[in-house]
Amino acid sequence: MRRDGALRQLTVDGTVWLWNVRHRHPDCRTVLTLRRAETRHAQLRLVFRDGPGRIVAGYPFGLGDVASTGGDILNLNKPGVVRRFLEEAAARGLLPTAHGIREEDAWPLYDTLTDPAEA
Repeated sequence: MRRDGALRQLTVDGTVWLWNVRHRHPDCRTVLTLRRAETRHAQLRLVFRDGPGRIVAGYPFGLGDVASTGGDILNLNKPGVVRRFLEEAAARGLLPTAHGIREEDAWPLYDTLTDPAEA
């Protein structure tokens, strides 16, 4: 069984990415952290905060599930879903290039990935 928050690997176009998913409090949020294996200190944190119409955890959803009311449920524990977020972040120029942590609201990316017109 995989340890919660453990780093996992994803290779995209020859680049090895390390990623993990964690749930945090007090302001109920799920965080998907992405970083290149060779530059571990340049991180992108995609933050899903709980709010009206936004679901980040709790029954009947599991750790890593994010959804909007009336929208799709995306499981951040699935490499294919993480790859889609990585590709969308890259398309928006959100990937960090220098040492440090870049934190971004993940809901706009979620909205794009779950928009039927984008499929």
